[in-house]
Amino acid sequence: MTVATPDTSPRTSAVHRSASRLIARAGWTERLRQVDWPASVVTALAFAVLFAQPFAGLVRDWWTVPEAGHGLLLAPVAVWLAWRTGIRAGATPQPVLGLALLTIAVVLRCAAGLAAELFTMRASMIMALVALVIYRYGVRQVLHWWLPFTLAALSVPLPELVTQALARPLQFRASRMGAALLELRNVPVLLTGNVIRLPGHELFVTEACSGLRSITALLSVGVLASAMLLQTFSGRLLLVLMTLPIAIVVNGIRVFLTGFLVYYVSPSLGTGFMHETEGWLLFLVSLMSLAAVAWVVWLVERQVARRRREVVHA
Repeated sequence: MTVATPDTSPRTSAVHRSASRLIARAGWTERLRQVDWPASVVTALAFAVLFAQPFAGLVRDWWTVPEAGHGLLLAPVAVWLAWRTGIRAGATPQPVLGLALLTIAVVLRCAAGLAAELFTMRASMIMALVALVIYRYGVRQVLHWWLPFTLAALSVPLPELVTQALARPLQFRASRMGAALLELRNVPVLLTGNVIRLPGHELFVTEACSGLRSITALLSVGVLASAMLLQTFSGRLLLVLMTLPIAIVVNGIRVFLTGFLVYYVSPSLGTGFMHETEGWLLFLVSLMSLAAVAWVVWLVERQVARRRREVVHA
């Protein structure tokens, strides 16, 4: 008696992948044939007219505002992920709920336009997209596309009032951490608020040095990495939560290095090109730290899954 074993050769795996891609493309082709193109074109034109202003302002902020620059990466990745994930099997339209949510989004858009409130206008654009998906494919499709919609939401900059409220405590925290590290290196320091006084020099930890920019970018990377690499909700949540302490600690180290170089080497290292370069290099350190955490969580997930399989087969 012989037992058939599955063929796991590279050629067979490549054939399976090609077949899967062909099936997915066939599904997309069939769905495109079922689209009501006149209604879809009218909807797209209405959406473009209604949300052209907030979308144009959003793209402008992505390009010009450093704190919003991560949107240049997140928005295309969100679109690509939605296309790659596709429409779930058995998607059922929910037109009543979709129209109700779309009405709320349009009202918010108009009210925010009258009040010149950018964040609400941009948030209403995301809400309108969610409403259209619910109208055509149902709530479960929104849940199926949770990652693209999350990335799209993260690409919308927070209101300036919120960023200022968040930046101030981050400034003080970075100042305290940097001053404490300088004292450990026997550098005479006098800390006053967010001003670090060294002999003959003063370091002012500005809003740009608060670390809010790196926290926003690192949070976006953490959400994307958790969804692409990890399998469990607890593992994904842990990775996303770890972005905050990593960004805060690395920013405190940046303040320390700036003070250390200004005191021991040259005051010119605290401003200009060298200071910006130092920030970029330490952001790479943040990314590598987050990658290390993701790798550890991934190993733990594998170990837990293997033990569960052993218990089931025992």
